Amino acid sequence: MRIAKFRTIANLVALVALISVPAIASAQAPAVDVEAIRLLRRMTNYLGGLQQFSVDTQTTVEAVLTSGQKLQFDTLNNVIVRRPDKLRGERKGDLVRQTFYYDGKTLTIYNPVDKYYATVPAPDTLDEMLHFARESLGIVAPSGDLVYSNAYELLTHGVNWAIVVGKAVITGVKCDHVAFSRPDLDFQVWIAEGDKPLPHKYVITTKDVPEQPQSVVIMTNWNVSPDLTNAMFTFMPPPGVTEIEFLRLTAAGASSR
Repeated sequence: MRIAKFRTIANLVALVALISVPAIASAQAPAVDVEAIRLLRRMTNYLGGLQQFSVDTQTTVEAVLTSGQKLQFDTLNNVIVRRPDKLRGERKGDLVRQTFYYDGKTLTIYNPVDKYYATVPAPDTLDEMLHFARESLGIVAPSGDLVYSNAYELLTHGVNWAIVVGKAVITGVKCDHVAFSRPDLDFQVWIAEGDKPLPHKYVITTKDVPEQPQSVVIMTNWNVSPDLTNAMFTFMPPPGVTEIEFLRLTAAGASSR
C-alpha cells in the first residue's frame, strides 16, 4: 500500500513537472534565444537611460559553511541614483546596517550602530566609482550590477546560453522571466511588461563554488522621477561618530591599509 501510494505521488509530481515546463524545454533548442537578449537589452537601455531613480530591494544571500550547509541572510535596501555622479544606498539586515554615500567626489560608508564611518576620494562618474569600490575596496553597492550605464555589456559578457522562461507575476507586476548562463555564473531577471521595463527580481547563482550559492533580489517601489537634492548624497558626520580608514584590497585580494 505504501509503495502504491508513493508511486501515485511520484506520478503526480512528474505530471505537474511535464505540465509546468514545456515552454522551458522547447526554448532550449537555440543556445542563445535572441528574444531573451532583446528583453535584457531593452531593460538595461531603459534603466541606463534614466537620469535618476529610487528603488527598494530585499536581498537574500547564501553563505556556505565548511560543512557544506547553506545559511541565508536578508537585507533591506533603499537605493537612490542621480546620474552621472550621485548614489546613496542604505542597508538594514541580519549582518549589516550601513549607508553608502557617493557625491561625485568622495565615497563614504557609515555604520550607525557602531558609530564608525570611512571616507575616501572617488572617481567622478558613477560607473568608475562602482568599479573602484569593487576592485579596490571590496565593496559592492546595493544592486550595483544593474546601476552601471553599460550593464548590458557587463551582464552578457561570456553568456553562452539564454532563454525566455515565460511570464510571471512578481509583487503584483506582470513580468517576462529570462535566464542566462555564463561559465562562472547563471543569472535570471524578471522584467516588467509595458513601457517601463524595469527589473523586479534578479537571481545570481555562483558556479565556481561547488555548493553554488545564490543571491536573490526583489525590487519594489520603483520611482523614475524622485525629488532629489544634493544633500541626500552628502555625508555629514553626526556627533559622537569616529572616522576610520578603508581597508584596501591587494593584488591577491587580501586587505591592507
